[in-house]
Amino acid sequence: MEPDRTYLSGKRIGARKLAGPWGIVRWGLALAVVAGLGTAGWMYFSPKSKTTLPTTAAVTRTTIEETVLASGMIEASQLVSVGAEVSGSIKTLNVALGDNVKSGGVIGEIDSLNQENAVRSANAALSNVEAQKRMQAATLAQAKVKLARAEKLNPEKLISDADYQSAQLAVETAQGQLEALEAQMTQAEISVDTAKLNLSRTQIVAPMDGTVVSLEVEVGQAVNAVNSSPTIVKLANLDDMVVKAEISEADVPRVEAGQRVYFTILGEPDTRIDATLRAIEPAPESISGDTSSGSSTSSAIYYNGLFDVPNPDHKLRISMTAQVTIVLASAENVLAVPSSALKSGPGGKTVDVWNKASNTTESRQVGVGLTNNVLTEITSGLSDGELVVVSGTSGSTAAATTRTPGLLSGGGPAGGGAPPQ
Repeated sequence: MEPDRTYLSGKRIGARKLAGPWGIVRWGLALAVVAGLGTAGWMYFSPKSKTTLPTTAAVTRTTIEETVLASGMIEASQLVSVGAEVSGSIKTLNVALGDNVKSGGVIGEIDSLNQENAVRSANAALSNVEAQKRMQAATLAQAKVKLARAEKLNPEKLISDADYQSAQLAVETAQGQLEALEAQMTQAEISVDTAKLNLSRTQIVAPMDGTVVSLEVEVGQAVNAVNSSPTIVKLANLDDMVVKAEISEADVPRVEAGQRVYFTILGEPDTRIDATLRAIEPAPESISGDTSSGSSTSSAIYYNGLFDVPNPDHKLRISMTAQVTIVLASAENVLAVPSSALKSGPGGKTVDVWNKASNTTESRQVGVGLTNNVLTEITSGLSDGELVVVSGTSGSTAAATTRTPGLLSGGGPAGGGAPPQ
């Protein structure tokens, strides 16, 4: 059977219509719509670029201090080395480390046998001189009797002139010997007093009220006081302490007695102890070495600043380290901004003030007062609560980040200097 050519011809005609100009247009429109939707989706979901925000700080009221920092050492207000003034062996010790003693209290005793014998010997020597003095006094009296008899007989020429002169000489000799014995007796009395004093010194007594901070000997130990006084114990007055703060030679010209100071100890860094600077030593400790003028001067020079601290609970101990702050000047309850916010110009100091509502900055001239290089006092031009730019750029389209003056975004201190009170 012969195929239907009309049907086949219709199929070919439909295919040619789809491949015509209008089909191409429809396909192009479809592709454009898909591309537009893809571009819009990418623009919508892609991350937006972040704008740079200025770092700001609020103008607040605080206390600003100009200070000098120093490292110090805590010492006892009184520290006495109690020594043995006589030689012998330690017989008893009546104290232990940390004991409190009163002035005149017996700390210990040295074996006193040698001193007791010395007292007996000195007394015997004194008795001997006293006996010689009595004998010599009798001799003098006898010589005076002979001289009186010679004075009666000589005018009548009943004795020779030689006998008369001999009687006179005997009186003078006896008188001189008696005076010599009197001097010897004085020396013997001094010897007795010295022996008794040495005997009393076998008892070691406290020269002041204090705490035993060091025991240098033990019972039975022999001490020799011939050349120097050996230390038995060390007593300290711990009710009041003295802090020696090492002040750099660069800071000494600005420091003077009467300035307020405060310090902390390593064990309690958050507890501040207030005091007043009493004095500054006139020479550095290095002078105690008696170095020659040609010695090296490369090492740093420090002068000791001294101040007293009550210590009723004995919390402060000898040789503790003190972190000392000397206050040169202070301004309380004043407006302040970080020093980094200030700019210098022909008319003085200016700051950039951030307007949070309009997201803009304004350059404003301000008056400044005390500064410690971290915070600066503002005397005019700013109000409490305003924001000043301390870093970054202005003109952001977003709100600025605010900070408390002197604090970084992480919450740590912005720099050195004294903390606000």
